[in-house]
Amino acid sequence: MREIGIEEILTRIIAPAFLVTIKMLAVSIVLAGILGMILAIILYMTRPDGMMPNGIIYKLLNTLVSLIRSFPFIILMVSIIPFTRFVTGSSIGWTAAIVPMTVAGTPFLARMFENNLKEVNPALVEAAQAFGASNSKIIFKVIFVEALPALISSSILSVIQLLSLSAVAGTVGAGGLGAAALTYGYQSFNDTVMYSIVAVLFVLVFFIQFVGDTIYKKFS
Repeated sequence: MREIGIEEILTRIIAPAFLVTIKMLAVSIVLAGILGMILAIILYMTRPDGMMPNGIIYKLLNTLVSLIRSFPFIILMVSIIPFTRFVTGSSIGWTAAIVPMTVAGTPFLARMFENNLKEVNPALVEAAQAFGASNSKIIFKVIFVEALPALISSSILSVIQLLSLSAVAGTVGAGGLGAAALTYGYQSFNDTVMYSIVAVLFVLVFFIQFVGDTIYKKFS
């Protein structure tokens, strides 16, 4: 096998894989963020000391969130292949990987967001209720405002978590940097490709964390 130069590694292997990873990450974090926030609000509202206590709904969703979070991602991917095929029409490729990444990311974000909402001082909620504010106004005008820095921090942590899941997904047919590292690095015994991809992932995580810290400081 001919030696691959660093320029060819960057342009023909890493760049396309990087774009695939970014697409997987962007779509899955948006979907998981929306679904996770919805679940978090419901859990927060229906918990025993919440604004709309409902033991059945809370226990059901709380158990579901804990159950999905307990699954190792690779097992989760395999176990929901029929559902992935139903949604995307395929079980391989970056679009198919979005399904298990979203399924795995949603309960993770839901639990993080729920904890962020619970950290808001209950006295603020009680004061808003005393002034006759509706539950929706309390959630969006009081709790969200107070919890915003923590929600941002949790979101950034979740982006990094989903990035690691995208690398795992890449090793089983999703493409992206994980697939490139496995195919062109590990299986081809090419340390240059392997460590180049590791370096790219390191820089990407550092960039995500830097952006997140900057946004956090702005709103804290």
